[in-house]
Amino acid sequence: MLDKLTQKVSDALRFVAGKSTITEKNIDDAVEAIKMALLEADVNLRVVRRFVNSTVEEAKGEKVLRSVDPGQQFVKIVHDKLVSFLGGAEPGGRPVRELALRGPDVISTVLMLGLQGSGKTTSSAKLALRLKKEGRKPLLVACDLVRPAAMEQLALLGTQVGVPVYREEGAGDVVKVYRGAVDQARKTMVDTLIIDTAGRLQIDEAMMAELSRLKEAARPDELLLVADSMTGQAAVDIAKAFDEKIGLTGVVLTKFDSDTRGGAALSLKTITGKPLKFVGTGEKPEDFEPFHPDRVAGRILGMGDVVSLVEKAQTVMDQKEALELRKKIEKENWTLEDWLTQIRSVKKMGSLKSMLDMIPGMAGQISEDDIDKAELKTQEAILSSMTRKERANHLIIGPSRRGRIARGSGTSVAEVARLIKRFEKMRIMMKKMAKMGKNPQAAQAMMQRLGR
Repeated sequence: MLDKLTQKVSDALRFVAGKSTITEKNIDDAVEAIKMALLEADVNLRVVRRFVNSTVEEAKGEKVLRSVDPGQQFVKIVHDKLVSFLGGAEPGGRPVRELALRGPDVISTVLMLGLQGSGKTTSSAKLALRLKKEGRKPLLVACDLVRPAAMEQLALLGTQVGVPVYREEGAGDVVKVYRGAVDQARKTMVDTLIIDTAGRLQIDEAMMAELSRLKEAARPDELLLVADSMTGQAAVDIAKAFDEKIGLTGVVLTKFDSDTRGGAALSLKTITGKPLKFVGTGEKPEDFEPFHPDRVAGRILGMGDVVSLVEKAQTVMDQKEALELRKKIEKENWTLEDWLTQIRSVKKMGSLKSMLDMIPGMAGQISEDDIDKAELKTQEAILSSMTRKERANHLIIGPSRRGRIARGSGTSVAEVARLIKRFEKMRIMMKKMAKMGKNPQAAQAMMQRLGR
């Protein structure tokens, strides 16, 4: 995501970052390059002008030009400005909250709005799953009475995420459906209603009138607009129109993982005044994340997003498993069974490309085409074709076993042999890395050798 913008902004900062002295011309050149990168990323012109003016004004002050490390000071200014334009914090420095939901004794309501095809129904289910994991008890409400099969789609998604769905077949009044959902929620101790509403191909009076009636009846705690980030400035214009006619509390951007430009994310808060609260980062129900302006700013500047990477890892591996794995590595007890577990854990975390983008210096450096996904599948197939006994002790895998494994995985004996050889090398390397974790000096020396 944001690959093009990350690459161009990182290139612009490379000429300034780390310099012991910089001039006003250095700043002008860097800011001009960033300005062009933002415009190419489809960021709103008004937003770009504000960003450029405020950055130049602060960067040309004595605080930067006369500082001990002016290059790094300039990078910090650009980072802080990006955070501010992406959403920053509420007045008083408080972080922007995800959702303003009430306590479990009161039913909270989230109204999901958006045009047809924006991903509203899918985002409703993803949000329901997220709230369920946080300990809430959500109910999905099918109030899209216009689109054919909308109720069926929501029911199917509800089954996938394990969240109940309230619907009324043949209903014609959204307010009546909402009231029925409230009755159902009270009977089943539900604390959150997530209402999927109807959209149109474009904003029209009929849609707005229906949403206004539903808003008046439900008095929702949150009104979230779901918009497709791939539409760029069109998403910002849609958000502005919805906010003027209905009123929004926040925005959800879908297909954020595919948005290489980032114009919508960078323009939304400044143009609409509404925070970007969530982003859809893939097709799986779990691919739905809170939007953190500081983390995204770090990605744009090529600093990565290690915090999000760690959070993703924690969702698929608990601390106890991690400690056990480390002990196995240190004692050379790491097996092919552990390798298979790690491959499956990585797959649960999402695409390799998205994970690499979170590592400092890697964002935008590797394209989807550069990642050999087929190799990972081949490795999993070979490991899955082994018996548990073979995965526990790779030394027993002789010629006859290798032939059987190759046939079972649809690969060749040579590929099986190559995987085992790679595993043996990995064991040695991982043991060395584990020891270096206890010896910072040795780790630093190794990193210096790798950097040559």
